[in-house]
Amino acid sequence: MKTSPCGCGQGATLFFDSVHCTLCGRMAGFCPDRLLLASFDPYAAPDLWQAVTPSGGIYRQCENYRSHQVCNWMVPAGDPNAYCRACRLNAVIPDLGPPQNRGYWAKLEAAKRRALYTLLALGLSVASKEEDPAHGLQFRFMSDKDAGSEFTQPLWGQEPVYTGHNSGEITINLAEADDIALTRARIVLGEHYRTLLGHFRHELGHYFWYMFIGPDQGRLAQFRGLFGDEQQDYRQALDRYYGGGPRHEAGPDFISAYAAVHPWEDWAETCAHYLHMIDTLETASDFGVQLQGWQIPAAPLPQALPAGGGMAIDAPTLLRDWMRLAVGMNALNRSMGMQDAYPFVLTDTVRRKLQYVHEVVMEERRGRSS
Repeated sequence: MKTSPCGCGQGATLFFDSVHCTLCGRMAGFCPDRLLLASFDPYAAPDLWQAVTPSGGIYRQCENYRSHQVCNWMVPAGDPNAYCRACRLNAVIPDLGPPQNRGYWAKLEAAKRRALYTLLALGLSVASKEEDPAHGLQFRFMSDKDAGSEFTQPLWGQEPVYTGHNSGEITINLAEADDIALTRARIVLGEHYRTLLGHFRHELGHYFWYMFIGPDQGRLAQFRGLFGDEQQDYRQALDRYYGGGPRHEAGPDFISAYAAVHPWEDWAETCAHYLHMIDTLETASDFGVQLQGWQIPAAPLPQALPAGGGMAIDAPTLLRDWMRLAVGMNALNRSMGMQDAYPFVLTDTVRRKLQYVHEVVMEERRGRSS
């Protein structure tokens, strides 16, 4: 995730979630059409803002920025949609009656924007269902628990809400944004690195399969060779996993214990790790991280590829840089008395799976750019 300097010239840094410059006080926001963080000055017309950048640009605040302060993305002035590229994907938002729900919603939106940024930076489609009913993406943020009881008591007469993906529709249970409920789930399920951002990236992995693998017979054959036959009974696989208690150790062929449940989950977990890698490597590069004199990353990330250009980074280079960075992050965490930031083992089989995800993403990028 990249940072940007504020246009005030005082040396202030704008971060991905910034809503103002800490030095000059200007409003700040992210421009998804340019993948750019910027500060803004009021423009002549009401509710319009001019980016304080060399190229300028006139924008409006996303409606969820202006009215609810749960977003910091901007909308080009000529775009008729009141919502930004991220918020227009929302089909259902939480009930804002309970006062605590606004805070949970803000956490959901922050994780969603960070996940979607990586897709935009990779040149992948982020179309809404309204724009593309057959292949578009939409989100449902729903609750079946009472936050006042830390999501431990079901609401009367309401069906449980399960986080998951179905044909481009991603549902996230509001409980995932509650710190106490999340901690309980980590302990009960043995998923010590369960995070809200990880949920979004995992479900986007399912969306990738729906978009990129399932409809393509050639890719489907490659998928089955690496991940297994997805035609095996999915419900039975989940019942076996949860019925026998969560496995706390991943086998050598899987990135996590949950990945072993079913080929679909193996793919989704691998995609989530790939997106984690891309985002974290970009952040390290933006801050000029070096380990033993080695610049991270050593080659341009996919985001730096010119439109329609060739592949400027190969999977082995990406994985080498990632492992070097992950080892360094783990060592730093141990120095602070904290758990490893990335305690996962990338065996040869897992590396081949990550490489396949990278190849599919690069093919889709080139296809959209040509």
